[in-house]
Amino acid sequence: MKNFTLIKFLFILLILFACAPVVKNPAPLHDHAFQVSPYMEQEYRIQIGDGLDIKFFYNPELNELVTVRPDGRISLQLVHEIKVAGLTPSELTDSLTQKYAPELKKPEITVIVRSFGAHKIYVDGEVNKSGMFPLMGLMTVMQAISQAGGVKDTARTKEVVIIRHGADNRRLALQVNVQKVLDGTDMSQDIALKPFDIVYVPRSSIANVDIWVDQYVRKILPVNITTGFGYYP
Repeated sequence: MKNFTLIKFLFILLILFACAPVVKNPAPLHDHAFQVSPYMEQEYRIQIGDGLDIKFFYNPELNELVTVRPDGRISLQLVHEIKVAGLTPSELTDSLTQKYAPELKKPEITVIVRSFGAHKIYVDGEVNKSGMFPLMGLMTVMQAISQAGGVKDTARTKEVVIIRHGADNRRLALQVNVQKVLDGTDMSQDIALKPFDIVYVPRSSIANVDIWVDQYVRKILPVNITTGFGYYP
């Protein structure tokens, strides 16, 4: 059953690779902020499980750090329950400003998304522990690979692929050179991930040759490859 699930997942990856345009020069990550690039989606929308920091500029006693409940609502002083799931932070700011207007003289309010409760990313391919991982705030490609136990010796680190949702629900394939991050020559390749990104680390061509030799030579010929094809004085 586990093998069937893996085969199904890899089949989906192949379809995504076939349909997704490849961006080989991703925008760099600066100042620990999500990169602004041609493949950025629309403004973020609040989801269930997100942690929100509600700040009142002139009324700090009303400041609250709240978590969006499973019903998509939060509870605040004076205005009680409010449905926030699906709103952008700016839309929620406008809504709260209107709701607090009868209660406060100058309701200057800011909404900050402090944590992302329902977001996941996926890491697969030549890593030591492939699977699904929580996306808690900012996470880069290398941090995600680290969560997956690092890359294997068989990994093709120069052509790591990130598959993500783009505009109009299209899929985008972003190619990054993780090797340049590992050797410190180009840290801009360590781009920030977005919710539900798939990080796929492909197998190196040498590893594919090794697998072929193991499957079609070592298991067929009753000889040791090293001694059978070694140097004879």
